[in-house]
Amino acid sequence: MSETIETLELKRKELFRRLTRLGDFRRGNVSSLRRRCGKKNCACAEPTHPGHPRYLWSTTRGNKSEALNLRPGPEMEKVVGEVDNYKLFLELTRELIEVNEKICQLRPVRQLTSEEELEVLKKKLQRRFARKRSKR
Repeated sequence: MSETIETLELKRKELFRRLTRLGDFRRGNVSSLRRRCGKKNCACAEPTHPGHPRYLWSTTRGNKSEALNLRPGPEMEKVVGEVDNYKLFLELTRELIEVNEKICQLRPVRQLTSEEELEVLKKKLQRRFARKRSKR
């Protein structure tokens, strides 16, 4: 069964609807690290102990890294939910792009009514894509 423009447009509307209901989101990852605290009488000082858990949200913006220590509980739950929503946002936008590309492929090309209209269109497109020449 081939997809029609109408079915693809309905799918696109559904993707937009899902995007609007997404809620808060942020980029990045939440990771868990284990560290020793350095206290001699702590359980983590034993060689078999893996260390205390530390949770970290991190991201990169441009050339700069950003990180935030998270405490287990509501703060961490909030950040994990926002990161999960961001992953869903990426998936929805990827699907939306694919659907739009299919719609563009199926949508018919406008028919010109005269040669004069064709010449006007050609000149318009040539101006749009003409290189800008630098003055030397």
